[in-house]
Amino acid sequence: MGAAKGIALRGVQFFIRTIQFCCAAIVLALFSYFLATLHNHDMSISVWVRAVEGIAGAGVLYTILALLMLCCIPGRSFPSFVMMVLDVAFIGGFIYIAAVNRGGASSCNGEVDTPFGKGNADTNVVDNGSGGFTALPSLRQACKMETACLAVSIAAVIFFALSPFVSLALVRHRRKEMRFGPSPANDYTEGYGGRKRFNFFGLGRKRTAAAEAPPNPTVLPEHSTPDDLRHSYATERTRVPSRGGYGGLGDGEKYDTIPLGNYPNASRYQNNGGVSR
Repeated sequence: MGAAKGIALRGVQFFIRTIQFCCAAIVLALFSYFLATLHNHDMSISVWVRAVEGIAGAGVLYTILALLMLCCIPGRSFPSFVMMVLDVAFIGGFIYIAAVNRGGASSCNGEVDTPFGKGNADTNVVDNGSGGFTALPSLRQACKMETACLAVSIAAVIFFALSPFVSLALVRHRRKEMRFGPSPANDYTEGYGGRKRFNFFGLGRKRTAAAEAPPNPTVLPEHSTPDDLRHSYATERTRVPSRGGYGGLGDGEKYDTIPLGNYPNASRYQNNGGVSR
């Protein structure tokens, strides 16, 4: 149960990080096109366009690193704390991206505001005469690109807000398994138990040295101690029917203690005149 919970948490975090990476990559690709086109045609580049490009690029690098750390060292306290801080920082960063792309919230009809300037949506972006090899879009197309950036930035904010909670759950789960290990007392069938791991999603766990070591043929098995043995009754005297013989007793008959001298080989068992049981 403990291992299944850990795999489920890593699977959820992997899904969240993948969505974050896709959102950051879409914003990076679209604003890279904006920057390349504006620079290629010697058009003015706003500061916010450069800022969005930097935030999106940092988000792509961070999510790639976070995915690698999730595969290799999930649930470690210090890396998880650093990632939780960065998650909060990227929440603010993508809120900024959504804010500056608010022009894409419209239907992209009529007057629009884009990185290429303001104007009617049906107007094509005009080159300033310097030429360039990149194709210039219309203002409507630029507005649609802003709409896509706005949508994925909102999704990124939501998923960056979820990932710190999953990271915290992974840290607590790892600490619990490190503390207890596999034990029926805590309903675990398997776990970390202090073992070194370097794998993907907890698959291919390394066995402990004790489990891998072959049995030693020179070690004798454990023997029972005197305390483990049941104490037998004393055999100083035995009880037999009062009328002799070995048959059963009739009604009202009692057992009497008789000397062993009346029996064959009594000397072997003679002890103070007889034995009892």
